[in-house]
Amino acid sequence: MQRSKQQAVMFLLGAVLVGGVLGFSADRVITVNKGPRSWAQRTSLYDELGITTDQRSRIDSLLDESSCRIADLWKPIKPAMDSLMAQQRQDWLAQLTPAQRTKLAAREARFKVQRDSVERVRASARGTNEHGTRSDRPRRCGGSPRPGMGGPGPNRGPGGPFFR
Repeated sequence: MQRSKQQAVMFLLGAVLVGGVLGFSADRVITVNKGPRSWAQRTSLYDELGITTDQRSRIDSLLDESSCRIADLWKPIKPAMDSLMAQQRQDWLAQLTPAQRTKLAAREARFKVQRDSVERVRASARGTNEHGTRSDRPRRCGGSPRPGMGGPGPNRGPGGPFFR
């Protein structure tokens, strides 16, 4: 009786961990797809606050620089996360029967077609290219420093070991 309880507890712990990892993965996928839509939110905020064109340009530069810094922080961690997620997926798939794996593959293919279709419509509606960026305003990672960002001085930004 004791061994079966241990197995049940281990199974539940494994299910919770797999669920957490899958939830995290799904959140990352969904969050990535929401990124380009922030332009509409930015524009709405700018309009509501009465932000001038000059202010918009500077604020956009600050937000772009912050996004670039976050992407730089993520770069060394991403391969390890990808490896972990790939191993977790293999372990998860190993628990399924061949028929279940076939059903899962078909389900994922249906969702991919739907997601791609929705993304194409959204991209055309917001005037973005296939990468989700606006052609009239390219992203500026690694470009020349802009006012308030980069270089020494009081306008350097948050600073610290991660932002040098």
